[in-house]
Amino acid sequence: MARRAKLHTLLQAGQQAPLPRAAHRQVKNNAGGFVFKVSDWERLDRFLILGSEGGSYYASPKALTVENADAVLRLIATDGVRVVARIVSISTDGRAPRQDPAIFALALCLKRGEAETRAAAVSAVSAVCRTATQLYALADVVQTLGGWGRGTRRAFAAWYTDRGEQSLALQAVKYQQREGWSHRDLLRLCHPKAPTPGHQALYRWMCKGFEDGVPDVVPTESLRLPWAMAQAQAHAASPATVAAFVRAHRLPRECLPSTALKSPAVWEALLLAEGGMPLTAMLRNLASMTAVGVFQRSPKALERVISSLTDPEALRAARVHPLSVLVALETYRRGKGVKGSLEWRPEPKLLAALNRAFYVAFSAIEGSGRRHLLAIDVSGSMECGTVAGMTGISPRVGAAAMAMATLKAEPSVEVVAFSDKLVPVDLSRDKTLESVVDHLRQIPMGGTDCAAPMLYAVEKRLKIDVFVVYTDSETWAGAVHPVEALRRYREASGIQAKLIVVGMLSNRFSIADPTDAGMLDVVGFDTNAPQVMADFARRSAA
Repeated sequence: MARRAKLHTLLQAGQQAPLPRAAHRQVKNNAGGFVFKVSDWERLDRFLILGSEGGSYYASPKALTVENADAVLRLIATDGVRVVARIVSISTDGRAPRQDPAIFALALCLKRGEAETRAAAVSAVSAVCRTATQLYALADVVQTLGGWGRGTRRAFAAWYTDRGEQSLALQAVKYQQREGWSHRDLLRLCHPKAPTPGHQALYRWMCKGFEDGVPDVVPTESLRLPWAMAQAQAHAASPATVAAFVRAHRLPRECLPSTALKSPAVWEALLLAEGGMPLTAMLRNLASMTAVGVFQRSPKALERVISSLTDPEALRAARVHPLSVLVALETYRRGKGVKGSLEWRPEPKLLAALNRAFYVAFSAIEGSGRRHLLAIDVSGSMECGTVAGMTGISPRVGAAAMAMATLKAEPSVEVVAFSDKLVPVDLSRDKTLESVVDHLRQIPMGGTDCAAPMLYAVEKRLKIDVFVVYTDSETWAGAVHPVEALRRYREASGIQAKLIVVGMLSNRFSIADPTDAGMLDVVGFDTNAPQVMADFARRSAA
């Protein structure tokens, strides 16, 4: 009788008590509901892709970072070499929107790993830190974790010696100092041995500049970019001259005097010079270019931007992440900067190109052909914090964007939004991404009940092969656990429906039962996620 009474109490408590049959496998989430705990390896993927800079409704960025750091340290103690391999894989495949989490995890491997792990991390530095800015960020974390050992110095030295002269020169002029670090600081710490006279000349310039003043002609080929930058700075008052140096020497934007960047002619030169502007820089500067009138002045410049943004190969080669495109779209369509006084009138053709670029930036998606119910969590916690620390991209906005990627790939899709109540959402494939985001922002927020989509399908007798729930898994408000709701749907419909949980924050929770082969947990905004989901859905009905 006592056991029966206890069971009745647990069932009455709904999601705020563990499932009796899974009590030993469930944990309490931050909202007080009981869910499943993801493994440390799954959490590593979430951290590397989603980061923790944005925090969440329930945890500050610092607290979330500490939790993730503890998980990374446990994995380093278990299999540090595998951790390094995972960091390199996600970083080099362009699956994460920002490198900061990978850099932080790599620094932990460098400073906290055993000898084999440290050796692997030393070899990985150049692969993960592809720009000097990223190298400075690694230096900052290394310094915080206890300083510079022999292996760490060797890794930083290799970053300088392994690059060709022109590649190193570009890094030297684009990123002269960041994060309180400069090339001079790092060179004096790691003492790289110059492999060529050109490297030696660059090292000297990075430490001392042009000691006898800027020469009238290029001193050596390795110093062509530093010399051209100095000349452009000296001719700051003449935008035409600065533009000429950009075209002749392919100077990047970071080398130019700020006064010159008020000229549409200079921006046009940056866009149309041989090699053109890197795609990531293009995305970050769309507002500035529009504000100064470069696209009104030059149809060729507008055409170059549109063709670049919608070229799958170019996006892939530049490792442009869909989330970076979403940030650019959200910023550009606003017509006003979050900080400062910059204002612009968005160019409709660029808005259309950004919408298309978002979907193109994901890996090519071959739809499964299965019947989908996409369920977007619009509860209060999904509107707090940011995905990967990206300004303006709450988990709710990110979930809407992720859902659209699947909606466009699958032929049979129904979409709902839920908190403690559920609302059908009329989305079509031809809707723009910003209109979808705006629509979902209008839906009232409430508590979180991740069982609602499956219970809705039972009530409406829907024929669903795959439920996809975009959530932070902070569910607590329902009388039925999500996994129990899926079981009820399977029994009522006779369909062995699957559940895919798209995690939108790097916490340790999931509503997916890891022991059920019909459930899958994926990381939101992993560029591979939509295709992995489609493959899983296809197998599910085989």
